[in-house]
Amino acid sequence: MLRPASRRADHDALVARVVTWFSTGRRDLPWRDPACSAWGVLVSEVMLQQTPVVRVEPAWRAWMTRWPTPGDLAAASTADVLRAWDRLGYPRRALRLQECARALVERHGGAVPVDEDALRALPGVGEYTAAAVRAFAYGRRSVVVDTNVRRVLARTIGGAALPAPSPTAAERAVATAVVPEHDADAAAWAAASMELGALVCTARSPRCQQCPVADLCAWRLRGYPGDEHAHRRRTQPWHGTDRQCRGRIMAALRAHPGELARDELDATIEAATEDPQVTRCLAGLIEDGLVEEGATGYRLPVA
Repeated sequence: MLRPASRRADHDALVARVVTWFSTGRRDLPWRDPACSAWGVLVSEVMLQQTPVVRVEPAWRAWMTRWPTPGDLAAASTADVLRAWDRLGYPRRALRLQECARALVERHGGAVPVDEDALRALPGVGEYTAAAVRAFAYGRRSVVVDTNVRRVLARTIGGAALPAPSPTAAERAVATAVVPEHDADAAAWAAASMELGALVCTARSPRCQQCPVADLCAWRLRGYPGDEHAHRRRTQPWHGTDRQCRGRIMAALRAHPGELARDELDATIEAATEDPQVTRCLAGLIEDGLVEEGATGYRLPVA
């Protein structure tokens, strides 16, 4: 077992290599622009949850042009917000983001706080998002751990092909130990480790020959053992699921300026008349605040 000083030296070497690589290997994304507001960073983090960058970037640009401040989004109609969210997926994120904007106006005068506890108290902002905003918007030290960072640490330090399906306390301890003490170094590591996982240390086809820390990687040194958690991972189907049905309903309502009667909705999404799955999904969407039932049919919320 390495002594603490040895572990720190290994961590420092890992951080230095990855941060140096990031200085030339990173993508030029608009929310990384030094001129980007903390609100812009927060919006990007919410949009990027379970959605790839290639789909988020144009939506983020359009969103920030339309609602450049929390106050602008707070005053918007929910229907407009859901239409602007378009096909980013998981539309409840759009509702939470608008609730977050309203909370920022009411509690913080329209500014995004730097304190992690204050950030986590906002609607829709969890541990990861709060840490990411603190690091990327304000350059402060925080422990930013997403899927990409988990994979980088699992391989380079843990020697595993992939991390466990759910985060563990041990993972959290390792992630915390690796983060540099100084704000600027910690923020740089947060961005760089995420980018390494996104571009090089990918889940299915890692580009080990191009990795700046290949010679430090415990997984490589162990001979690339297989995924010990493979039996615990679930594949999520899409075709025919309620999630697909909900998405089709939302797309139909976004494209229609008024209300759609049930028979019109069924025809639009090519479902059987009074399909039980559509009925179930409509009830769920109404409960989630994403759809309203009006006098003649269904519509996006008008508030």
